[in-house]
Amino acid sequence: MSCEDQKPHCFGELDRVFPMGEEGLRESPEMCLACENKTACLRAALQGEKGWKAEEEKLDRAYASGHLGFLGRWSRRKALHQNKGRKAD
Repeated sequence: MSCEDQKPHCFGELDRVFPMGEEGLRESPEMCLACENKTACLRAALQGEKGWKAEEEKLDRAYASGHLGFLGRWSRRKALHQNKGRKAD
């Protein structure tokens, strides 16, 4: 059996392997930390079709904390949405 066949059913599902925590930050659940596929799984979730959500949340936090200006945030969000459209094609 190859490694591809051994992936758990939750592999790469952003809201399952990297859900929003109580403090408004994404965090991996305990069961994911013990999984041997955790790194590949998280990478797949962030590069998947919903991964742009996590990146957008990160931009919003940077803007709210003052580490990113309005134009920088706008520009990066626009690029995210353009790339999201390209991935859907």
